[in-house]
Amino acid sequence: MLSLLSSILIAQVSPSPKPEAPKPEVPKPETIALPQEIRALPGQLDSILVFNSNSPEVVQTEGILLSTLPKSGKTYPEAHLNQAFQGRFDIFTHHISNKVKTPEDLKTLYMGIVVFNPGSQPVTIDVLQAASYLSQPDAPFITLPPIADNPSGKVFAGPGDRVMNDILRGLRQSSWPAKVTIPPGTSQLLFNAPIPVKDLAPPPINGRSTLARLRSTGPVHVASLALFAKTDPSGQERAPTFAEWETVLQTGNLAGPRDKVPTPPDAPGKIIYGRVAGIARGSRWKAQLVDPGTTASRLTIPKVGEAFSYVLSTVARGTFGTGQVQSAPMINRYPDTAYAAHGNYGIEYSLTLPLYNPSEECKSVIVSLQTPIKTDEKSTALKFFNPATKSMFFRGTVRVRYQDDNGAPQNRYVHLAQFRGQQGDPLVQLALKPKTSRLVKVDFLYPPDATPPQVLTVKTEKWAFDPKSIETPGSPPSEVKPRSGP
Repeated sequence: MLSLLSSILIAQVSPSPKPEAPKPEVPKPETIALPQEIRALPGQLDSILVFNSNSPEVVQTEGILLSTLPKSGKTYPEAHLNQAFQGRFDIFTHHISNKVKTPEDLKTLYMGIVVFNPGSQPVTIDVLQAASYLSQPDAPFITLPPIADNPSGKVFAGPGDRVMNDILRGLRQSSWPAKVTIPPGTSQLLFNAPIPVKDLAPPPINGRSTLARLRSTGPVHVASLALFAKTDPSGQERAPTFAEWETVLQTGNLAGPRDKVPTPPDAPGKIIYGRVAGIARGSRWKAQLVDPGTTASRLTIPKVGEAFSYVLSTVARGTFGTGQVQSAPMINRYPDTAYAAHGNYGIEYSLTLPLYNPSEECKSVIVSLQTPIKTDEKSTALKFFNPATKSMFFRGTVRVRYQDDNGAPQNRYVHLAQFRGQQGDPLVQLALKPKTSRLVKVDFLYPPDATPPQVLTVKTEKWAFDPKSIETPGSPPSEVKPRSGP
């Protein structure tokens, strides 16, 4: 009775739980439209072949990521595309390890790149530039300002960002050989690197991005492979041996899990671009941006207060109405992977702008890279968010070369971090005198972890006779401190 009475009294005096306070509504960003001409990008991709290994992006089972070896003699011939490379070619890979299902399941994933010489003569491969980085600890995804000077390459966020930064500067990591010679009829291990997840903060996830520019003296086949670390007699992890890589190459099937199957070209409805695993054609897009529809070798700047933009890294259903899809075509691929190299990861854009002021007055000219809202509709305006969303769409370093207003040559590396719908800060701002021209060159490699498309915009403003108005923007903000890489 006492127990029942106590329960009743407690129930009477216990306060009712307070209702949770409603969460404040996040205001939707305003969409603003900036009238300007939108142009297709002159030029085209070159014909250099790219070994493009990006599917499955998240690797949880061992096997073949991408193999261009001959099918004959293989346990799973459908896992091999039988495509040779010769002369200049690129190797691009971008994969993530996230296999952990239990706390004990923290084995290191290794990624190997094997090169096979099918001929009767030795083949030499020159490694022209090469870099490979992990997201942890090499290049964590840290918050960076929208624009920062990056003279020594110490400003980056994410492995794709850091790799493209190195290749833009023509570097070859010390862990890569300058040259490799492969005897006839044999294979050689070009790359053997870990993607560790042990000791990482939950969720334990890590990724590795790699880009190498190569030149071979004869035909070679390439394969990227995934194996988990083996255990030595003392119980310690060790990297797979060349013999173990060879075994998975000869007897292994495709690694998994497989990514979403892409939408066939021109199919109606929602589009799934898919991840890339195959051979793409095109490593560099080089173009001189001149007045459209003329034979002039100059780019006339717009009128004061006006602008025009050239589309960059456009994809199917995302051309800003130009109809120009810049995605590199796939000449060989697995059936469940992307039909084109959407996003053009690792492709270099090399653009020259011979700016010309036709007027009788000095003008202020601004060149910027921007991330407008993706659309495929033809329009006379680009749309942006105000403020920009919190979805990061571009992280990468851009090189700009030009003569400043004092005639001094400038070769600047500028790191950009742009959210979806962000207008972007000026890369270059010049005072262009009447009836004069000035060359501006813009180069960058499209980084993994970026989301296309972007635009390169030229805008003209009134010359204000204020020296500060022509200063080139760009001292790194105080919170961006140079750092030494691992």
